[in-house]
Amino acid sequence: MKLVSWNVNGIRAVWKKGFGDWFRAERADVVCLQETKAQPDQLAPEALNPFGYHGEFHWGGKKGYSGVATFSKAAPAKVERGFGIEAFDGEGRVLVTRHDDVTLFNVYFPNGKAREERLKFKLDFYAALLEEVIPRCRKRGDDKLVICGDVNTAHRDIDLARPKENRRTSGFLPEECAWLDRLLADGFVDTFREFEKGPGHYSWWDQQSRARERNVGWRIDYFFVSANLRPRLRRAFIEPAVMGSDHCPVGIELA
Repeated sequence: MKLVSWNVNGIRAVWKKGFGDWFRAERADVVCLQETKAQPDQLAPEALNPFGYHGEFHWGGKKGYSGVATFSKAAPAKVERGFGIEAFDGEGRVLVTRHDDVTLFNVYFPNGKAREERLKFKLDFYAALLEEVIPRCRKRGDDKLVICGDVNTAHRDIDLARPKENRRTSGFLPEECAWLDRLLADGFVDTFREFEKGPGHYSWWDQQSRARERNVGWRIDYFFVSANLRPRLRRAFIEPAVMGSDHCPVGIELA
C-alpha cells in the first residue's frame, strides 16, 4: 500500500501547475492533501474524484482557508471528520478514513506563528490529537494507525537548515518539539527516520526568500505509524523535485 501526503497550498491552484500529471504518475493507493483552501462545491468534477479515485473532504466555515482531502483507489470502509471539538472541526483540519486494516489520520495541524493565541490553539490541537490516537493504541491494541500531514513543526536540529536561528520561532519551539517526543514515546514511529538519519531533507521552503533553490528548508510534513505497523514499513520518502506548492509530497509504502 502506497500512501502519499502533500500540503498543496490550494487545490485549485495546484491543478493549474501539473497536479493531474503528478497524481497519475504517483500511482498511490491513497493520496492525502492539506491546505486545500476549497469547499467541494467550489471544485470541478476532476478535482472531486480525480482519475476514478474516491474523494473525501473536510472543510471549514471560512472559504479559501485550511481544509483536507483524502483520495483512495477504493472507497474507505469508514470516514470520520474532526474530533468532535467545534473549535478545531470548524477549520476542517482532520479526516479519518479506514483502508483495509489501517486507520489513516490525514491532518493539517495549525500554524502558531501569527500570534500568541494561535500558538495556544496549535498546542491545544496537538493535545486533542493525542487524546484521540493514544487510546486507540492502548485500548484496542490491534488497531493499526497512520498519521500523516503538515505538522507545522520540525522535530530535531537535523530537521531544519537553521536550527539555532529558529529556536524561538513557532515551528521549532521546545514545547512543540516536546509534543513530537511524546508521540514517539507513546509508540508511534517517524517513518522517514527509519530509513534516513542524516540532515538536509526538507519538505517546506519559504517562497519569499527563494529558500528552495538553496535548500534552506524545514521537514514539517510527516508520516507516523503505530508500532504494530513498523514490520510492514517498506519505504519512506520525500519528493523535493515536485513543484506546485511551498511544500513537497512525502510518502510511505506498507506491505
